[in-house]
Amino acid sequence: MSADKQQKFSFALLRRVLSYATPYKRMFAFAAIASVVFAFISPVRPWLTQYTLDHFIVKPDKDMLLTMTLIMVGMLLLETLLQFLNEYLAGWLGQTIIRDMRTKLFDHINHLHLQYFDKTPIGTLVTRVVSDMEAISDIFSEGLLVILGDMLKLIVIISVMFYSNWKLALISLSIFPLLLIGANMFKNGVNRSFNEVRTQIARLNAFVQEHITGMSVVQIFNREEDEMNKFLKINAAHRDANIRSIWYYSIFFPFIEILSSVSIGLIIWWGGRGVFDNTFTVGQLVAFIMYINMLFRPIRMIADRFNTLQMGIVASDRVFKVMDTINPMNDAKEQKLDANNTRGNIEFKNVWFAYSDENYVLKNISFQVKQSETIALVGATGSGKSSIASLINRFYEYSKGEILIDGINIRDCELNSLRANIGIVLQDVFLYSDTIANNISLGNPTIKREQIVDAAKVVGAHDFIMRLPGNYDYNVMERGATLSVGQRQMISFIRAYLYNPAILILDEATSSIDTESEMLIQRATEVLMKNRTSLVIAHRLATIQRANKIIVLEKGEIIESGAHSELLALNKHYRKLYELQFSKETA
Repeated sequence: MSADKQQKFSFALLRRVLSYATPYKRMFAFAAIASVVFAFISPVRPWLTQYTLDHFIVKPDKDMLLTMTLIMVGMLLLETLLQFLNEYLAGWLGQTIIRDMRTKLFDHINHLHLQYFDKTPIGTLVTRVVSDMEAISDIFSEGLLVILGDMLKLIVIISVMFYSNWKLALISLSIFPLLLIGANMFKNGVNRSFNEVRTQIARLNAFVQEHITGMSVVQIFNREEDEMNKFLKINAAHRDANIRSIWYYSIFFPFIEILSSVSIGLIIWWGGRGVFDNTFTVGQLVAFIMYINMLFRPIRMIADRFNTLQMGIVASDRVFKVMDTINPMNDAKEQKLDANNTRGNIEFKNVWFAYSDENYVLKNISFQVKQSETIALVGATGSGKSSIASLINRFYEYSKGEILIDGINIRDCELNSLRANIGIVLQDVFLYSDTIANNISLGNPTIKREQIVDAAKVVGAHDFIMRLPGNYDYNVMERGATLSVGQRQMISFIRAYLYNPAILILDEATSSIDTESEMLIQRATEVLMKNRTSLVIAHRLATIQRANKIIVLEKGEIIESGAHSELLALNKHYRKLYELQFSKETA
């Protein structure tokens, strides 16, 4: 990409970021006015110093000297107040805008289809929501307004210098070409390093998040040393990227100090000769030294501010790419499934589905589930059982065919009303670092404690909860780490029962749990499935025998369907599966 295109692209992003300031345009205007007033007032102090030296010190006047001193103190206090207002308003604006942007981004992420999360590391999204947003806030607090204020200040100071004495002004600015060359080299170098820093931060966050989440796998397979070596490489790349940006700063700032000193030296040498010749006054000489200090301070900072602005633009580019991710699911608003009237009839008509491209994991799937019936899905791993369950909730969008609930295509249903009528109990239960009660209600304020307790009693989980310290107020820690597999699954049963869905999707695996927990889960399963349309990914013989129909899947296709006895009588694939997987339960 050419430099011109990159510049235009950056300005387009800047305009988009600034659009979020529209609701706060009054505050933005106040901050801009404070910057403008501060820029015009700053050069007044050197001029007052010059006037005082030339009129009330060289020609002594103690009364006026005191008066001018008090005026300069007042100007200093006014500058301090304006600087405070400028920094506070700019900071307030930046934090308020990223609050709005972060809210919009998180809301967008909440509604993205699961296919997006399959391809995007969680650590990358954490970087977008947290650290990239902070970089965007710097566009306002340390970037745009400050840059505009500093540039205006430079224009005012240079104008005053030329108005005061054009010869001294030219001497002072004679080193500016070197300054501009150095600033441009610094800006380009730091831009590249900042891009690399943001990339390395995202990589580091993604790696740390994934490996802490999967720490049990790392330790089970004795991968600590290997994963540590990977981390060392990623961490070193992050360090190197930051060191490169530090290197540019360590060169540029001393370079500016040298040029500032050279400029002051030229003024003292040239201006001092002018004082001897009565061409310049002592006040002018002192004032120009002050002007140079005031001139180089914003110049030194502007280069840094431009890079802060550029880093914010880079971060905004990453954030907007997430915001602009198109959700392929059209959330239709015209039809809703009424929770009180939904019967739960399900029909798949010639459904095809692929997670990517046309690598279909479901091929021409057709079946019906009538109200209150139970359908069991069986098949080897990868046969498509979980994919069917995911499609009913529209976690993924199917490629071809139709899925109907009570005769309504689920693509024509509002997502909230669709999912409110479907309860899911997964084998891998996710719990938040919160109380038992809040994990059951999912923080829904309309659900009372009495309802939670009643649901737990019906499901059969009340007794084990009451044995926990704090019972329903017991904190389960992240992902339910302090509970057993069976206890976590019981909590998911209470969730499903409490929300009283018309359709139940159940992955009823009970591996790695004790006999008592398995009995509780079996009873809870019977309670949940009673009078509900149930779609069960079956792992136990008892569930299969109770099912009205069993659907046998292989490589994404239905190869057999029927009742348990019917399929056994066929003496085909189901019978082999039964003998391998389920017959041991009858032994």
